[in-house]
Amino acid sequence: MAHPTAVSPGFAVIPDRSGVLRASSASARVAAALSQAAADTSLWSALLGGGTLNEDEVCTLSTLAQVRTVTTGQSVFHRSHTAQSLVALRTGEVALGFRTADGVFRTERIVRGPAWLDLSSAWLGEPHAMDAQALASASVIELPRAELETRLASHPDLARRLIQGLAREVQALAVNTHELMHKDAPARLAQWLLQRCEPVTDHTGQAVVRLHERKRDVASQLAITPETLSRLMRSFTRQGVIEVAGYNVRVLNRQALAQLAEA
Repeated sequence: MAHPTAVSPGFAVIPDRSGVLRASSASARVAAALSQAAADTSLWSALLGGGTLNEDEVCTLSTLAQVRTVTTGQSVFHRSHTAQSLVALRTGEVALGFRTADGVFRTERIVRGPAWLDLSSAWLGEPHAMDAQALASASVIELPRAELETRLASHPDLARRLIQGLAREVQALAVNTHELMHKDAPARLAQWLLQRCEPVTDHTGQAVVRLHERKRDVASQLAITPETLSRLMRSFTRQGVIEVAGYNVRVLNRQALAQLAEA
């Protein structure tokens, strides 16, 4: 005769759910892996351009990638150090420029991830062309050149993408040089603002430029004096093109700003 199971007063019998928990945990791991794979694909496609990379290419790059976090104000790399890796910014903001003998950092341009910080120096086996310093906490990726070069022998499409990336950087430098030589100061400032416009969410069609650099660093990028920069900003404000509030520049008339950039 079967005897009923004894149950302590005040306690309920709880069914064994270990199998369900294990399945749930496995599903969570699979979902996390898929999410990471999608994030890696998006990252490398953004850095290399030319459409979405295939799974093998993404796996190759992600396996080689060395990721590190750089805190605000910390150096990412020095121009006195020979580059051993291709360096990219995954997230965050980094200033490229030159650190003077007295320790002052002179910003040439600001890079926001995902973007390359130095795609060329490691291939030449030379020091970085500029210093790099984090403006905020940043995630930096390094691809060791020696290991990458070995892998590219069996990944010609990946090699082609990297060559195209280098070509785009050369083209951008040529355009910037042309603008410095042939555009006047108002046109250079207008172009600089246009390149940094972020849309606002109030559906007005306006945009905002957030100033992360000091005035003298912005002026240095535009090859003008800080006084000239202030004068031009006041002029754009009087024309109703922009509105300055602290460290934010609200672009009231983007079309007019574009016309100034082409002048």
